[in-house]
Amino acid sequence: MGMTMTNKTKTWLGNAAIAAVLALGAASAPVLAQDYAAAKASGQIGEKVDGYVGVVGAGSADLRRIVDDTNIKRKAVYAEKAQSQHVTIEEYAFATGCTLIAKTAPGEKYQAPNGTWQTRTAAAPQRDSRCP
Repeated sequence: MGMTMTNKTKTWLGNAAIAAVLALGAASAPVLAQDYAAAKASGQIGEKVDGYVGVVGAGSADLRRIVDDTNIKRKAVYAEKAQSQHVTIEEYAFATGCTLIAKTAPGEKYQAPNGTWQTRTAAAPQRDSRCP
């Protein structure tokens, strides 16, 4: 990503990302939310640097459906929030990705800045240096 952000923008995006994370939790149907939670807890899916969720490994068609559904809902939230705050969808999604990676629990998967999938330990996750 070739974006540069001021400290003020980083701080605002970090705070706004928290609101988006809360909105995302309410955006899923109950069955998909349960499937998402189970897939996340088992390490089949993980949080990506770009603010979206990804399949770790090959993944089944059902798993890809959960990921696609989640990402469609995330993008809709990101688009709305980005427009109201006069930032790009990519900037908003990235800041939210930073927050979601920071909030992963030990045992969950996340994408490191170099693109590799990592398993969260008790230590802080590896985050992109541009994270707010």
